[in-house]
Amino acid sequence: MILVTGGAGFIGANFVLDWLTQSDESVINLDKLTYAGNLQNLASLEGDSRHIFVHGDINDQQKIATLLREYQPRAIIHLAAESHVDRSIHGPEEFIQTNIVGTFRLLDTVYRYWKEQEGKTQQAFRFLHVSTDEVYGSLSKDAPAFTEVHRYQPNSPYSASKASSDQLVRAYHHTYGLPTLITNCSNNYGAFQFPEKLIPLMIVNALAGKSLPIYGDGQQIRDWLYVKDHCSAIRRVLEAGTPGETYNIGGWNEKPNIEIVHTICNLLNELRSADYHKLIKYVADRPGHDRRYAIDARKIERDLGWRPVETFETGIRKTVKWYLDHQDWVASVQSGEYRKWIETHYQEHVG
Repeated sequence: MILVTGGAGFIGANFVLDWLTQSDESVINLDKLTYAGNLQNLASLEGDSRHIFVHGDINDQQKIATLLREYQPRAIIHLAAESHVDRSIHGPEEFIQTNIVGTFRLLDTVYRYWKEQEGKTQQAFRFLHVSTDEVYGSLSKDAPAFTEVHRYQPNSPYSASKASSDQLVRAYHHTYGLPTLITNCSNNYGAFQFPEKLIPLMIVNALAGKSLPIYGDGQQIRDWLYVKDHCSAIRRVLEAGTPGETYNIGGWNEKPNIEIVHTICNLLNELRSADYHKLIKYVADRPGHDRRYAIDARKIERDLGWRPVETFETGIRKTVKWYLDHQDWVASVQSGEYRKWIETHYQEHVG
């Protein structure tokens, strides 16, 4: 049995669904169910005894300790995090509490549980912390891609909080011997992504006939990783990664944001027979906007034999089709906290 934190969110839900497709090993899914955590993402698992959902917060050490004693998981996959840069700019404290304090409390509770284990059970245990390439900061256009030894230079409250959590995980390995693993991934996209991130926001806005707001000149470059590829990489790191090591997970797909938006428009034009390019609108850049991220994922390929399966072209087509086929899911998340957030952060750019 494994315990997944944040398993009702975008990456978490995809990971849980993929895990239970690939394995009969049960999953304890701990999620606070904030705005981005959605049990609808896991509707297909209703009645599946292998999926044990627990509504809870990683800051609640007593609840975590109880879960660990009751279920005795062999591994923790730590995905729970506040994860959107724009939100961190407008409200950084939540990011500090969840990503730094929450990770500390989770680590500390897990460490005490691990210390009580014996022999092979203790040796086989793993704590896998899922992080981001944003901890490395920003790259110039021609600079080499981020490797695992690249200096941390976070530029937003979000990336600073994730960098801090990475360092705590590293410290618990080197100080206490907890068998930890860290993964730093590039930008994910795919099914169930909350429509505040670039790709789902563009799809959802386009289908609603709203403007497609592009920050600055649209030339910010990101490496794009299809979420199911990310899930397979996490499984591989859990299976064969060396405790204390960090593994970069990338899609080998560097693209500027404006190219991503044009690709989405092209696909929607094809699938819906309309001209969506006319909705593109350039808006003021956000503060501290990193120009380029790029992941060097050679280590995970060399050491663990993992490479992504999807190209950007195949992954983005699957993603656009998923949103077209799941308008009910889109409608259900476009209320309450989401609507409030859009009005606050995009204001006149949403019409």
